[in-house]
Amino acid sequence: MKKISFLILLLSFVNQNIFAQDEPNPITTAAPFLLIAPDARAGGMGDIGGATSPDANSLHYNAAKYAFSPAQYNIGVNYTPWMRNLTNDVFVGNVSFSNRINERSAWATSITYFSLGTIELTDDSGQIIGSENPNEFAIDGAYALKLSETFSMGVVLRYIRSDYTLHIDNSDIQTVNTFAVDLNGYYQSEEMNYGEFNGKWHGGFNISNVGPKVELIEGGDESFIPTNLKLGGGFDFILDDVNVITANLEINKLLVPTPPIIDNQTGEIIAGKDDNVGFAKGMIQSFYDAPDGFSEELKEVAWALGAEYVYNKTFAVRTGYFHENDMKGGRQYFTLGAGFKFRSSTLDVSYLINSSDVTNPLESTLRFSLSFNLGELYEYF
Repeated sequence: MKKISFLILLLSFVNQNIFAQDEPNPITTAAPFLLIAPDARAGGMGDIGGATSPDANSLHYNAAKYAFSPAQYNIGVNYTPWMRNLTNDVFVGNVSFSNRINERSAWATSITYFSLGTIELTDDSGQIIGSENPNEFAIDGAYALKLSETFSMGVVLRYIRSDYTLHIDNSDIQTVNTFAVDLNGYYQSEEMNYGEFNGKWHGGFNISNVGPKVELIEGGDESFIPTNLKLGGGFDFILDDVNVITANLEINKLLVPTPPIIDNQTGEIIAGKDDNVGFAKGMIQSFYDAPDGFSEELKEVAWALGAEYVYNKTFAVRTGYFHENDMKGGRQYFTLGAGFKFRSSTLDVSYLINSSDVTNPLESTLRFSLSFNLGELYEYF
């Protein structure tokens, strides 16, 4: 049995509008499901994926990686239970497909679906008056092209639908339909010798979900979608023919204006800048508009560390850590994961260990991903 109040609670978790300490000032957006890591491989490395080696689920993190994909075709199927400690019918599902057309280019598509389960509606006396199944989904199309032997760029077009509409009298919640684009790049060096081992450097960036503001409440203020800047880098320690260790670092920053501090009596802005601006100006303003100045801007940068050990291109062990400042949501957690590669398929699992006082929707939850690598192999695991 779930009521509208539970839906409001759930949305507050998803939007990361979590009050931790020291007068938090988190940034909230529409369609925050777009930032949820869909797969267990990244989930085992602190949700890192912007500069890791290409795989079936690269579209979510950095579509430019598909130009370096080791297989001609990749299929990814992912399932993530959400807030499993409270309910059993809320989840994120994702399916992706990519085709490396030739040695220089590739295209990909994916569908991500976020279900908030069945919400039973009741009147003031507690009588059930109906039920709703609020949900959100996105459909992506991507193209990646190698500009050199070591660098590629990609572009993504994304259709987004957010449906929290309640089919009851006097409901002003409306369905959102919008489009957004991503622009990304990926660098992968040639293998070089470093004395007792060989190695590869890799790096990547992704500016994702660039698109117009949306109106969630009819006649209400418009909300930003989660435009995000992702920067990552890493190094492959190729110890020998069967042992590879990869270390990665990644940072993320929402390119969305910081809410200003407003005088409750006069409505005037005390600190910060007016966040009622267009999405393009909002992206630029997001770098200098925090009420507490540059120190708060730094707090808006979330960072993560991830590591992966691959044995004989058939078995992988992973770990990671994700950190978000307490003033900006307070998500902090460790992750563990493993991967098992068969002839043309890979099974990945991950587990999250919360290290914050803030409840995490993925606490005590196993995540699973299944991917298939088909066609001519170019290189790598």
